[in-house]
Amino acid sequence: MSPAITDDDRAAFDRHVMRGDEAAAAGLAVRLVEEGVRAEDVLLDLVGPAQVAVGARWASGEWTVAQEHAATHVSEQAIAAVSAVTAAEPDSPRAHGTAGGVLVACSDGEWHVLPARILSEVLRLRGHDVRFLGGHVPEARLVSELHQTGPDLVALSCTLPMRLPLAYRLIQACRPVGVPVLAGGAGFGPDGAWARTLGADLYAADAPEADGLLRRRWPPPLTGRPSIAPECAEAYAQFVRRRSELLHRVVARLHARHPVLRDPTDQEYDATTANLSHLLDSLAAAVFVDDTQLFTDFLSFATSFLTARSLPSDRLVTVLETLAELLRDSPLFMRHLDTGRRWLAENA
Repeated sequence: MSPAITDDDRAAFDRHVMRGDEAAAAGLAVRLVEEGVRAEDVLLDLVGPAQVAVGARWASGEWTVAQEHAATHVSEQAIAAVSAVTAAEPDSPRAHGTAGGVLVACSDGEWHVLPARILSEVLRLRGHDVRFLGGHVPEARLVSELHQTGPDLVALSCTLPMRLPLAYRLIQACRPVGVPVLAGGAGFGPDGAWARTLGADLYAADAPEADGLLRRRWPPPLTGRPSIAPECAEAYAQFVRRRSELLHRVVARLHARHPVLRDPTDQEYDATTANLSHLLDSLAAAVFVDDTQLFTDFLSFATSFLTARSLPSDRLVTVLETLAELLRDSPLFMRHLDTGRRWLAENA
């Protein structure tokens, strides 16, 4: 039996991440592998949880974006170091001639690369032939890769639900060439519900589950059927055409009602405007998949984000009121906005 990662190992790795000490973090990860700990355990039980803690520190206001980015770089270096000293299992799907190419990509607009990177490494360790495209993969690049490399499967990662309409375009781009899509990541909703809405063929909550699905049937069949309603797609498209105008008018209303937001050097301005763009995209994504939970989940996050920074969340009320005025001719958007306004009234 392989040695297990201890609480002391986790605490030490977390300290290295917090200090930005990539050499120490990578050294610890490699030492554990050399001592017999399975490489995928280092990735899944050491690096992964440490990165979750990094995200929590940023969300709580304990860390700045710069600190979060620096810590993420440390985790990426640890993954690279583990990858450099490990090889795939000899008893693997590839060894039995049943594995083909897996193309791993992050959805267009998605920069949270670490979960997809860990997936790529775990699948590689388990014998799959993997090509990792990285973050923010636009449709044109994916189509080019599909035609040039001919993968048997695309594994698509999405961490933020606001990127679902872009993920949908990537899933649909795989259809003409008959390549199935395995979806993964928190952005696809509870138990991957929105992955099925977008027409993904498979959903896996983590890397071991993904490997299990691929081992049971390779290559996986094309079974996904998107259920995006035409009226939702049309409402989303109209919103996209108006997005810049809507953003400008909401910012103008915020400046008028809350003078402090006119100062771009103020912390409140920075936090509020950062959330505003994400709020618009989350609202649009909620309409696209026709699920109000997506929007209220974002409002819950935004409220916590502002509260953690001792900033008033009443700015969100102003935003939703303004959007309701501007989008009053769209019943779909009004339904989601009304739900959001009720949620704020009950929870903010």
